[in-house]
Amino acid sequence: MSRHGGSVIRFQLLGPLSIAHGPETVVLKPSKPTSLLAALLLHPGVVVSTTYLLRAVWDEEPPATARAALQTCVLRLRRLFAKYGISATTIEAVPGGYRMHNDTETLDLVLFRTRTAQAASAAGPGEELYRLREALSLWRGQPLANVASRMLQQDAVPALEQERLRVLERVCDLELAAGNCHQVLVDLYEGARRHPVRERFTEQLVEALYRTGRQAEALAEYRTVRDRLRDELGIDPGPGLRRLELAILRAEDLAPAPPEPPRAVTTAEAPALPAGAAATVRPGPTVLPVPAFAGRESDRAAMAARLTAADGPRLVVVSGAPGIGKSALARQTAYEVQECFPGGVFTLHLARPDGTAVPVEEAARLLPEPGAGRRLIVLDGAAGAWQVLPLLPAAGDASVLVTSRRGLAAVVATHGGSVYRLDVLRPAEAYGLLAGLVGAERIAAEPAAARRLATVCGHFPLALRIAAGRLLTRPGLSVADGAAWLAEDPPGRLALAEDARLSVPEVLGQALDGLAPELREAFLRLGERAADDDPSAEESESVLEQLVEAGLLEDGPPGPYRLHDFLRIYARWHVRMRKTAAVAAPTATAAAAPR
Repeated sequence: MSRHGGSVIRFQLLGPLSIAHGPETVVLKPSKPTSLLAALLLHPGVVVSTTYLLRAVWDEEPPATARAALQTCVLRLRRLFAKYGISATTIEAVPGGYRMHNDTETLDLVLFRTRTAQAASAAGPGEELYRLREALSLWRGQPLANVASRMLQQDAVPALEQERLRVLERVCDLELAAGNCHQVLVDLYEGARRHPVRERFTEQLVEALYRTGRQAEALAEYRTVRDRLRDELGIDPGPGLRRLELAILRAEDLAPAPPEPPRAVTTAEAPALPAGAAATVRPGPTVLPVPAFAGRESDRAAMAARLTAADGPRLVVVSGAPGIGKSALARQTAYEVQECFPGGVFTLHLARPDGTAVPVEEAARLLPEPGAGRRLIVLDGAAGAWQVLPLLPAAGDASVLVTSRRGLAAVVATHGGSVYRLDVLRPAEAYGLLAGLVGAERIAAEPAAARRLATVCGHFPLALRIAAGRLLTRPGLSVADGAAWLAEDPPGRLALAEDARLSVPEVLGQALDGLAPELREAFLRLGERAADDDPSAEESESVLEQLVEAGLLEDGPPGPYRLHDFLRIYARWHVRMRKTAAVAAPTATAAAAPR
């Protein structure tokens, strides 16, 4: 390789095939000489056989005079080199084929492999991470994007991409081990989206999301890849992902694990990566706080006192309507009292994402074994007393915190404890939740609009968090305009497409679907009535009590029953959607009928 104008001429493979000197880069046009050059550069310093080169240039259709045609192609390539001041001897004819000598100064692929090899023998994780980041910076896009050879696109390009991905995985391991979870999320999202069956990226992404306090997103990522693997390949996730899911379900603290040192590498491969989970699970798992939690001070204090009591039943049940913040309150309370539980805080979700209940036998297998130190067990989303009662004996002397739409009277009647029935947030609490999620300055700039938005959301924590998500993803949207848009159709528009658990129609629809038909129709009839009407005027006490137990109606004797305003709006929306669907169905049937 020669120098041109005092700078070394460099070939670049890690992106469109190009020739560079100094700040100037020339991307080569797709042609047979370009395919020939790519085939030679992919094997620096190695004799590349004539047979291989013929296939690389002409795929499966070489000309009748193939060897003469190859010599002509080499000549054209040397003429191209001359145009850029590159010596003709850069391509060396040897018995059986051709060879190009390239080093770290003249080919980015050699430099990439050298840097990754140096990283493997680095003095520590910091130096290794620096060298690997340097190596990744050499990539400029899809390798060989301008090379027409089908053979190279099918064989060489995927192999190059695998080298890059192994290095990126290692970089993410090192970043996670250093606690840099936020900084590595962009890389992990890209890796998991573009390479969904490469489970390591999903493991790392799930861990990073969980360690940054985004438990719901972490589980959603796990379940997305689990469903894809089952649907497309008929297999379950590997043990690393399954262990990670279990750790999250138990609310265990994923401690940064020191990364395993990579094995030595050759110039033909990238550093090896450690297998298994990205982090170790410390004994005595902890729980993370709820982002921007607001209000419920008296409930939290009373629950904490009950759970940490020296004697008496340390059992707490949190009940209430769907989306009213039961799980958030339980998690925040567990976070605030976890120092009293050296044995750890374990969370077991008793409902699947589709709302179906986890079988008791499966839940029992997931309960932690008794260990040293006092423990707190959170049973989240119980479908009824039938699901909780069999689990309590296995909990032993642990404190137990249960969330459920139902009051679970049978649980506290047989085991003692306290029940906390949640109401909607107070206006000041709803305002504080919006300020914590969206930003105090943005909310304070439009206080009246923020209060209007809280009213549109019925002061329900679920609806408020969805509304905040929409504002955060639309920084140019005013709070007033956001509130006005949502007010046109609150149940229908309070949904984030990325996660069914952040969707009012999904969450409330699951609750409605779980009712017996007569209870479902009674709830919808109550929604059609005026807010000041007495529900007991038309519905039997038995029906009303069952709706209270299902979390869709409040209070009862001796006071009047009442329906949350937001649930009333949802009931009316549901009836309207059902009527619209009924009108559309005959039209669709007629359109589909044969003519």
